[in-house]
Formats: sequence, structure tokens, C-alpha cells
Amino acid sequence: MTSLSDPTSSSISGATRAVRVRKVLETALFPTRLDIQDESHRHAHHVEQTRGPNAGATETHFRLYIVSPVFEGMSRVARSRKVHDLLAPELADGLHALALTLRTPAEEEATV
Repeated sequence: MTSLSDPTSSSISGATRAVRVRKVLETALFPTRLDIQDESHRHAHHVEQTRGPNAGATETHFRLYIVSPVFEGMSRVARSRKVHDLLAPELADGLHALALTLRTPAEEEATV
């Protein structure tokens, strides 16, 4: 599992989709925490299937942990829809799956 939590980390060199995902989410959600993990290696059997124009591409499965004030007053379903809507271009271009943990700052504080 590759962690992409630190945008300056050397682990993201060449991680084009992860960088794009981070930029979109940071711009729209103003997260106080944003962890991105590329779990594509755990789904290697999917590579043979067509995944948009970049069939067989890596960076197809991500686990996202987002804490954002934008989620205040939103249901879990609405939060998920928001993230999926923001990442629709990536989903149309080979991103296959997202595992989401979406919290408000108050919810995050309560879990500590």
C-alpha cells in the first residue's frame, strides 16, 4: 500500500492521478486532513479488464480519508456523492474504485 499523504513525499513521483485527485479535493473541500492511499496493487486482477481510455493503467483504486468543514450538515450519502462528483473526470478515465472515510472536524475530534 502506497501512502500519498504528504504531497512532497518521494512516493508520489510519477503518481499523476494521485496528484490530480489531491489537487481537486484540496481546492473544493479545504480539508484539515487528507490521506490518499493507492491500493491498486491489491486489485491487480482488474488490470486485464477495460478501465476507460487508460485500460490496464495503474492508480485505479484509492482509499481516501478526508476531514472537511464542507461536510458539515451533509449526510454520509451526500458526502460520498460530493466526492464522486468532484472526481467524476477521473472515474471516467480509469479510476475504478474509492474507499471513503469522510468526516467533519467535530467528528474527527470525537474519534481522538
